[in-house]
Amino acid sequence: MISLSGLSKSFGANAVLKDINLDIQEGERVVIIGPSGTGKSTLLRCLNYLDKPDAGVIRIGDLTVDAAHASRADILALRRRTSFVFQNYALFANKTARENITEALVTVQGKTRAEANARADAILSETGLSDKANAYPAALSGGQQQRVGIGRAMALDTELMLFDEPTSALDPEWVGEVLDLMRRVAEKRQTMLIVTHEMQFAREIADRVLFMEGGRIVEQGPPTALFDAPQDARTKAFLRRVA
Repeated sequence: MISLSGLSKSFGANAVLKDINLDIQEGERVVIIGPSGTGKSTLLRCLNYLDKPDAGVIRIGDLTVDAAHASRADILALRRRTSFVFQNYALFANKTARENITEALVTVQGKTRAEANARADAILSETGLSDKANAYPAALSGGQQQRVGIGRAMALDTELMLFDEPTSALDPEWVGEVLDLMRRVAEKRQTMLIVTHEMQFAREIADRVLFMEGGRIVEQGPPTALFDAPQDARTKAFLRRVA
C-alpha cells in the first residue's frame, strides 16, 4: 500500500500543498482533477522527490521516507519504487528511443546492457514502436515521444506509476494513442496516480477520483459518484466549468 501523511510544500510564501493525507491500494488507479495551480503536479513531484516536501511522510510498501530527515539513500530507494511520466516527455534528445528506455535500467537498476536492450525491445513492441527503436526524439511525433516516455516508466516495473498530465503537451490528433496505451497499462492492475484534464478518460479508467483545490483534497470517490453527484460546492463549480 502507498500512504501519504501530512504532506506539505510551499514555494516561498505560497503554500502549494497543505497537509495531504492519502492511501492508495495496490493495483488501484487514482486520478486527480482540479483547476490549474492547485498543487496536483506538485503532489506527484513530491511523491517522487523531484520537489522536496517541507513536511510529511511517504510510505510505499515497507519503505518509509520522512521529509524531516530524508537521506539521499531514502530518496534513491523511493525513486526505485516509483516511475514518472512527464508532461513534456523529458526524453534525452541525444539518445534513441531504445536508449531512452535502457538508461535507467542500467544506471538505476543495474541491469546489463543486454538485459536492458531485451527489456526495451519488449516494451517498444508493446507500445507499438518497434520500428522506431533507433529513432531519436526529434524524428518522432509528440504522441510517439510520449509513448516512449510511458514505455520508459513501464520498463522499470515499479510499485507506483505517476502520470503528470501526460496529454497536455500533445496536439489533439496524438491524444488518443497515448490514452489507449495508458488504458492497456491500467488493465494490468498497475498502481497509478494520474493528473489529467481528460474528464472522460478519468471516468473510464479510475477506481477513484480526487478533486483538489487550494492545495487540499476537497472531495474524492468513485468516478460515477464524483462526476454525477458531487457533494462539495467547489467540485460542482469546477465540473460545470469543464463540462
